[in-house]
Amino acid sequence: MRRRRSIQLGRAVDGRHAPSLGDMANLIAVSRLDISGARRGTLTQVRNPREMVMPEQQQIRVGVVGLGRSGYGLHLATVRKLPELFRVVAVTDQDPVRGKETAAELGCANADSHADLIACDDVDLVIVASPSALHVEHACGALDAGRHVLIEKPVALSVAGVDEIRAAAERSGRQVIAAQNLRFTADFLKVREVLDSGQLGTVFQISVRRQAFRRRWDWQTVARLGGGILNNDASHVVDQILALIGESAADVVCTRVRTPLSIGAADDHVKILLTGAGRPLVDIELSSACAYPQDQWQILGTAGSLTGTASGLHWRYVEPRLLEQRTVAEESTPDRSYNAETLPWIEQEASFPHETYPTSHRRLYRHVYDVLRFGAPLAVPFADVRRQLTVLDACRATDLIDLEVAR
Repeated sequence: MRRRRSIQLGRAVDGRHAPSLGDMANLIAVSRLDISGARRGTLTQVRNPREMVMPEQQQIRVGVVGLGRSGYGLHLATVRKLPELFRVVAVTDQDPVRGKETAAELGCANADSHADLIACDDVDLVIVASPSALHVEHACGALDAGRHVLIEKPVALSVAGVDEIRAAAERSGRQVIAAQNLRFTADFLKVREVLDSGQLGTVFQISVRRQAFRRRWDWQTVARLGGGILNNDASHVVDQILALIGESAADVVCTRVRTPLSIGAADDHVKILLTGAGRPLVDIELSSACAYPQDQWQILGTAGSLTGTASGLHWRYVEPRLLEQRTVAEESTPDRSYNAETLPWIEQEASFPHETYPTSHRRLYRHVYDVLRFGAPLAVPFADVRRQLTVLDACRATDLIDLEVAR
């Protein structure tokens, strides 16, 4: 006997993105979004005080530090799509030409330096999207100047850096927000809902894969600048995992490899195992050297399993009460066969056909607005960021296996 349920999220309506998970980020506790309404083909909608365009004085005035792939291509691109919530008033970049061009494009001020930008009286929120090694300096400077701060991941390159930023936030009384946008993806929110439902039984293993086969030669392959797949990708995945499994302590086992595909000296293949009493075994593999990528998610439980990617998930489970009662038989089976039975599977799936990476950034920024304008609690408390960095610090303490040198 098999029962199948299919869920599709994020359909387009009248040329606009439907009131799906993106609009559900209007909930104050975004990290606990309720998407159960999807079982009926629609999503629970929550009336939001932002439904009307905000007057200019209610827009959050933004200054952006760093105009590279992340600062320009993700953060600026997102706030420009939310003009009712944000207005860019100043930008700066270590490349002065890039700063002038972006300022001219946006019609905003071009600050000569990070220090000049945070000194601007009309900046409410500073987006720190500079190279990772500069995050602590730039974030603390902005906080000490009385600005709210959003920091691109990794927030810092050590627990000590996180503590320095948190101390600056406490001194200033300003908010510091980690740009952990993968907490807002449709697949993560659905995984969390399935685990919370108990459908899979007791979960004893969670595996996450983010794999590709590619060469890189930009600053993200330079270790001293904070490059490498550990800082780039593990800062996302470890954050997701810790949000799923809770706050208990974990033992960390890690292998870091640098292959010839990474032209710089930073890691491009990382394996992380998290173990601990009373918690699932966590198996994370992040690789730029895998020509046959696996599904991103595989979760094993005593009643079923889940698998899938950012574009869709599948899970199947049995209800123990529906299983025929069995007792151990120590004698040989009459026909010398293996045990076999037909299980009453319940199968479900969820698809996210309109989900893109920028979608999660729009949810993140709507949440940022709610935090700064309405006092909503942070979806990713800074204590969670510290836990994430504790795991990453343990990984950094392991020796890097350099296959270029070994060869």
